Amino acid sequence: MSAPLDPIALAQGLIRCPSVTPAEGGALDLLQRTLEAMGFVCTRLPFHEDGTPDVDNLYARWGTSGRNFCFAGHTDVVPEGDSAAWSHNPFSGTIADGQLHGRGAADMKGAIAAFAAAVSRFLQRRGADVEGSLSFLITGDEEGPSVNGTVKMLQWLEAQGERLDACLVGEPTNPHDLGDMIKIGRRGSLSGFITLHGIQGHAAYPHLADNPVHRLLKVLSRLVEPLDDGTEHFQPSSLQVTSVDVGNPATNVIPATARATFNIRFNDLHSLDSIEAWARTILREEAADRFELVVQRSGDAFLTPPGELSDLMSDAVKKVTGRTPELSTSGGTSDARFIKNYCPVAEFGLIGQTMHKVDERVPVTSITQLSTIYETILDGYFPQ
Repeated sequence: MSAPLDPIALAQGLIRCPSVTPAEGGALDLLQRTLEAMGFVCTRLPFHEDGTPDVDNLYARWGTSGRNFCFAGHTDVVPEGDSAAWSHNPFSGTIADGQLHGRGAADMKGAIAAFAAAVSRFLQRRGADVEGSLSFLITGDEEGPSVNGTVKMLQWLEAQGERLDACLVGEPTNPHDLGDMIKIGRRGSLSGFITLHGIQGHAAYPHLADNPVHRLLKVLSRLVEPLDDGTEHFQPSSLQVTSVDVGNPATNVIPATARATFNIRFNDLHSLDSIEAWARTILREEAADRFELVVQRSGDAFLTPPGELSDLMSDAVKKVTGRTPELSTSGGTSDARFIKNYCPVAEFGLIGQTMHKVDERVPVTSITQLSTIYETILDGYFPQ
């Protein structure tokens, strides 16, 4: 019997693959070789759509029957920025002072390595008696437009008659220490791009002009008013104005147009449709028909109610770390927003303090512990 997979060595190998979205960078190739050596059947799923980059993805499955437990994640990473600002080459996978350094160490190549190592040990111990299946759903499009990745992979699985019964996403969920937090849902997200039209004129003769900036200020003051007080599992909805732009270099000219951008993170009291309708109502009341609103939809709020999956994960986290994790819906969006349409899904990964930053890094011991947690979850999901 071969030795169990070393999660640290695999994490280093993955980091050394420069898989900045949408480049595959060799990361999926490495993961595929690793999983095939364990007996997984791997299928590469490249997808394309006009106006977006082509993206390669990987679905791997061990077993052909029973409940299918899926590990989901992404091998693509954000750009490294100024490489000279890093303490170590961002694609070197250097270990220094007990920390694994590199782009993707936290988000989320470390977790993918922990997935694979956990499965390696689990199958060596239990492979002959497991009544079920294990799978990996790994995209190269999570940090990009999220068009040619998880969404289309899930559609492909459904068309093939593949079913996922539970899914664990390895996003970095812990604010400070491993075991702090499990994500059982996410807030919805929508961005809005407002343009208000007026009539240009001299600032000394406002009666001959129509100042759209004044109306924009009224619109924005109403949009930022609190929408709700939160719900049992969600924070209050929050709208943030991220840009106000008039583009007017003159101090004595009333501009013809004024623009603003906002992003709202909303809880399960609302939907993408209801948020857009609410914003349009305010615009109509303050600007009549002299406005344009373009919306960019990221996803609705969703929740996997506390139950079998979160209990299983919480018990495993407590057993390994001694901590009882908070069940949270905080933070940004993730591909779990797509998976929730197919099966129960929850997220647990590494510590997120350095993700997307210069000198992204995680403690080596955290990756080892995380792998043990994942293995413990598998033992609970497939009881002997």
